[in-house]
Amino acid sequence: MIVKPFEQVVAEHGPMVLRVCRAVLGPADAEDAWSETFLSALKAYPELPADANVQAWLVTIAHRKAIDVTRAQARGPVPVGEVPDRPGRAEEWDGDLWSALAKLPDKQRAAVAYHYLAGLPYREIAEITGGTTDAARRAAADGVKALRATYPVSLEGAHS
Repeated sequence: MIVKPFEQVVAEHGPMVLRVCRAVLGPADAEDAWSETFLSALKAYPELPADANVQAWLVTIAHRKAIDVTRAQARGPVPVGEVPDRPGRAEEWDGDLWSALAKLPDKQRAAVAYHYLAGLPYREIAEITGGTTDAARRAAADGVKALRATYPVSLEGAHS
């Protein structure tokens, strides 16, 4: 099997990883987590088995980077004031959606992001988050139910 150049992996999976990072961490920390994800992936890519699920592998790395960011924030100072919009990216992110996602418990937010944004099956979500397939399915369902109740835009595009 021919291994794709890493640049092609970034081009194919980069937008999905950024959506996942935004859903899990919010717009302020997503780009840093995205960069850290691909820096780590670049180092490990030569050792990745040819038959590996690259998308699940990248989401796993992004999940770990999100945990790192969350831990660092817990140890760091509390920011004040407003974070300025990031030019060129603001139109791609709906702040109301992040507000709705931020209200979800961590497991639900991760399950929604990994299933509905990354398209991962519940089995792989369970491997990433450290639970069972049924727990991942339940967390995603509960998260979508909560979003439907609180987020004003229709979630008709969501699939199960």
